[in-house]
Amino acid sequence: MTVIDLGELGPDFTANPYPYYAELREAGPVHAVRTAYGMDAWLVVGHEEARAALTDPRLSKSASVVDLVPLEEEAVGLHLLAVDPPDHTRLRKLAAGAFTGRRVENLRPRVQRLADQLVDAMLPAGRADLVDSFAFPLPIIVICELLGVPAEDRDTFRRWSNELVTPSGEISEQEAVEGFAAYLDELIEDRRASRPTDDLLSALLAHSAEDGDRLSRSELRAFVYLLLIAGHETTVNLITNTVRALLTHPDQLAALRADFGLIDGAVEEGLRYEGPVENATLRFSREPVAFGDVVVPARSAVLVCLASGDRDPDRFPDPDRFDIRRDPRGHLAFGHGIHFCLGAPLARLEARIAIRTLLERLPGLELDPGAGPLEWLPGGLMHGVRHLPVRW
Repeated sequence: MTVIDLGELGPDFTANPYPYYAELREAGPVHAVRTAYGMDAWLVVGHEEARAALTDPRLSKSASVVDLVPLEEEAVGLHLLAVDPPDHTRLRKLAAGAFTGRRVENLRPRVQRLADQLVDAMLPAGRADLVDSFAFPLPIIVICELLGVPAEDRDTFRRWSNELVTPSGEISEQEAVEGFAAYLDELIEDRRASRPTDDLLSALLAHSAEDGDRLSRSELRAFVYLLLIAGHETTVNLITNTVRALLTHPDQLAALRADFGLIDGAVEEGLRYEGPVENATLRFSREPVAFGDVVVPARSAVLVCLASGDRDPDRFPDPDRFDIRRDPRGHLAFGHGIHFCLGAPLARLEARIAIRTLLERLPGLELDPGAGPLEWLPGGLMHGVRHLPVRW
């Protein structure tokens, strides 16, 4: 059996993995790989197979299947992305009760005000790093306010979060996750001792205090941890990747500027074409699982490649073409099945407002040609750039 070492594919693969995934899809729907961090896993690359894998109960989200206890689980606890039914069913129900569509929709005016304020601050300079000046602060402020977390702590969250999903080596994973856990414990205790407010953390605390089914202390901490990371990391890259795609496809940019009724299509195509999550978080096979002619052995790590599935020509004709008028339904950017992203409505709301605001208020927006090469996020979980220099 040939094991493909993804870490040896180099910076070209990190920046543009799609040609590599196309070659893998031609050879078969699943492949034995070694990740950039030296873990052996099976990589699912076809759209149909990825969609099936995301709902296959034989593929567990719990690392206990392979007798592992991740550092994150030890320090923070079990969250929605690390458990199976019936625990997942119970946690999802409790979380969904607090994270409602109405709560998200009520954020629309605030998201618009934030987007305008961030553009106001950018305007005088004539150029900016879109990540630092806009795509990062927008979702992190929103999720901090939604949870009732002090906004002044967002730079600390960013440092911890970056280290956990796209390691830089500036601090250790253990330092990041333990620092995050300690902060959340203090935050939750402070909120528990104070008068309840209308924020999401208060709503979650109310769930944890109700008779009957409830969030335990560990579950509450883990859910807030997940929301703080997933609630901004994905949206930062969704905004940045979609803006970059538009700026490098002038015909699509012109079409959107001419008709902002296409904004929903632009965001969905951005999710499909260059989504923020390259590979779903790990699954583990409880028993042998067949993908075509290949059988993944029991007790194996499985990576479902969302980026490859969304460029599969069997599902999306001419998949390497960025087309905001395309019907992108069925894309996997937010996952599929019971682990479909709980925060997808918020991410879509933020991206639609953010991109429209940028294009309306910065009519000359373009990539900064003198900024040098882009620095791509490592690791294979998130896909995006650390900085996106632009000018107008």
